[in-house]
Amino acid sequence: MAVKASTGHRRRQAEATKRQVAHVARALFAERGYVATTISTISAESDIPVQTIYSAFGSKAKILDKITELWMSETQTASRAVDYLHETDPARQLRMLAELNRRQMQVGSDIVAIYQEAAASDPHMSQALRNVLSAREREIRKLIDTLAPRLRSDLTVDSALDLTLALTLPDLFHLLVVERGWDHDRYETWLGSTLVSQLLRE
Repeated sequence: MAVKASTGHRRRQAEATKRQVAHVARALFAERGYVATTISTISAESDIPVQTIYSAFGSKAKILDKITELWMSETQTASRAVDYLHETDPARQLRMLAELNRRQMQVGSDIVAIYQEAAASDPHMSQALRNVLSAREREIRKLIDTLAPRLRSDLTVDSALDLTLALTLPDLFHLLVVERGWDHDRYETWLGSTLVSQLLRE
């Protein structure tokens, strides 16, 4: 029993360390850039030894993976995706997607920017970004598949997916919310209404 308790304590400590490193690294990546930020800098700012960080992650890319994991957890992405797949009202499904997209961008637009900056100069991170986008596309396709019988007559599943991916681009969120000053509720309402009008039959 004592051994199990000790093991559980170590796991909690290890997770707490990873979260602390991820929190500090996220701020540094956003402020100084992914490429310019070193493990040594993360170590100094987090007050966690370099070797501990390498033992926990092995690389900056793995730290970014943890940042992404925490982002997805905070926005409840997995459970909300399940919720909209099980919703029976097609318009409501699309509005739920709009809500999730708003939550993701509101909480993690800085993480999107980190990936984009990293991908521009690091081939491995470019592939990592493609993998993230491919996974996102697969999840959205699941929703579009469920909507197939209710799509506009001039749309195929593929063309409906194209429209959905375009309308939910992080760059569009940045344009409307950051550059044009829309609040998050206005963006979500607009996105939901636009998805419904562009994809569904009357």
